[in-house]
Amino acid sequence: MKRVFSFLAATFLALASFTASAQDAQRASEADAEAMVKKAIAHYKKNGKEKAIADFNKNPGPFVDRDLYVTVYTPNADALAHINPKMVGKNMMELRDGNGKYHIKERMEAAAKGNNGWQDFTFFNPVSKKIEPKRMYWEKHDGLIFACGAYKA
Repeated sequence: MKRVFSFLAATFLALASFTASAQDAQRASEADAEAMVKKAIAHYKKNGKEKAIADFNKNPGPFVDRDLYVTVYTPNADALAHINPKMVGKNMMELRDGNGKYHIKERMEAAAKGNNGWQDFTFFNPVSKKIEPKRMYWEKHDGLIFACGAYKA
């Protein structure tokens, strides 16, 4: 009986470890998020605003990878690109994260003072389907704010 229990316990631990590893494999890094913003800006420069914005809004598409996706906002917080089509075309200045933080407003204020940066807030993870901490890299180009963030476990 002890052997059966030990076997079941070991099997359970192995499965739990495998599940955690699989979830971690679905998570992108901060470096991946920054690289996605750079890729999006290069695509915008090469293909123009109209085509690039259309490409950023495709899901699945070339600018969605695991839990990464590109967002693009005007300085007034109008969403031009987002993984959630309900956000596109809307002013998001008053949007709050899971902790009540006005994270879009904070990003727009930072972008008014600088050319790029990082921001921490909580947001819905499209892979895990949970509200999770997120670290967002943003960069200004052509008067727009391009951003992409990595979720933290």
